[in-house]
Amino acid sequence: MCQNHRRAAILGTGAETPEKVVTNLDLEKFLDTSDEWIAERTGIRERRVAADGDATSDLCARASKKALEAAGMEARDLDLIIVGTATPDMLFPSTAAVLQHKLGTGGQMAFDISAACSGFLYSLIIANQFISTGLYNNALVVGAEVLSRVLDWEDRSTCVLFGDGAGAVVLGPTTEAGRGILGSAAATEGSNWHLLNQPAGGSRIPASVESVQGKLHTLKMQGNEVFKIAVRTLLAMAEAALYEADVKASEIDLLIPHQANLRIIEAMGKRLEIPAEKVYVNVHKYGNTSAASIPIALDEAVRSGRVKRGDKLLLDAFGAGTTASAVVAGW
Repeated sequence: MCQNHRRAAILGTGAETPEKVVTNLDLEKFLDTSDEWIAERTGIRERRVAADGDATSDLCARASKKALEAAGMEARDLDLIIVGTATPDMLFPSTAAVLQHKLGTGGQMAFDISAACSGFLYSLIIANQFISTGLYNNALVVGAEVLSRVLDWEDRSTCVLFGDGAGAVVLGPTTEAGRGILGSAAATEGSNWHLLNQPAGGSRIPASVESVQGKLHTLKMQGNEVFKIAVRTLLAMAEAALYEADVKASEIDLLIPHQANLRIIEAMGKRLEIPAEKVYVNVHKYGNTSAASIPIALDEAVRSGRVKRGDKLLLDAFGAGTTASAVVAGW
């Protein structure tokens, strides 16, 4: 890859995780489950749940303001706003439009990306294209979810896995060698759409008494089938992004994978031969926050000093659709 062409660089990060913590011990009180069972199979110990009245756009706004502050920018400096989410405030208008209003700005292109857990990376790849072509200079990319509102809290196979949160990055142009989005890959295998979905609420199954009584507005997942294809797909995306970036896995300073399941994360690191100390893990604190997972982890890593100038990062996600994506970024 040519290292002196224009591309998007991450200028600032921010995250918002709700104050309310729901631990595995809390779930034991009303579910036939245990802390040991959940932790052993997933690595999750607790998750965050949004406060009553807080929508996805509210978490987006708080994370975005932190990212803008870190980048030394104002919302009016943005040319583009993209929100990756599977739990928008409403079907329309976009959560990005509502976020734009909450940031006190207007006029920029603003839209949502629905790619489930890959939503943030899909959005990052799209924003990089706008910036690398010179059409726009500064972009805000957010991954956010309030999954607690679409969970069946009586289904122990799903409700123990997910949490709420938001993460954001501000992007700007760079031509500095080794910095910015160096390579990426994305794919969708639509034949697997049925493995993880929210059946009702769209045009196929509109809201009705029957759909509500049947809990069709809640998340449904065939967990074992998703697990089987997750590691293979994540590995394929990582290898494709590394190839495009002309970067070896051994050169990666920090792998930030989608935080869905500790066993998947550990398998990813082993297959890429990236040592455990270079794999960022926070799934134990937040569970699976879908599109918010990677940007929350990235912000934590940056603010805790795990990321320094010149580092090469590998971001890798897999989600409903089934979608998958990976990005290699130079810090």
